Amino acid sequence: MIVRTWHGCVPEALGDAFAEHLRKTGEDHARGVAGNLGVAVRRMTFRGWEHFFFATWWASLDAVKAFAGEDYQLAVHYPDDERFELVADPYVFHHEVDQITPL
Repeated sequence: MIVRTWHGCVPEALGDAFAEHLRKTGEDHARGVAGNLGVAVRRMTFRGWEHFFFATWWASLDAVKAFAGEDYQLAVHYPDDERFELVADPYVFHHEVDQITPL
């Protein structure tokens, strides 16, 4: 199984609106791709910023590419991301794992 992780943040005042935007874009998009095995979002507030940690897990690299394209190591962007003053890592991490166990 492949775990894909991304991090981005928005000003605290835009956190709730961005959370809804992320649900309608990234979460729904990932869940709709064949080979997606799950989605998790962690949200934390730190020094006036809302940080979003987005993890998806996938059955194969082909499934990851179906979600992210051939340049799968780059973050996926959606229309209106800039409306939330999003500051995001341009690259994502991928890890091959045997299981997901929440702590």
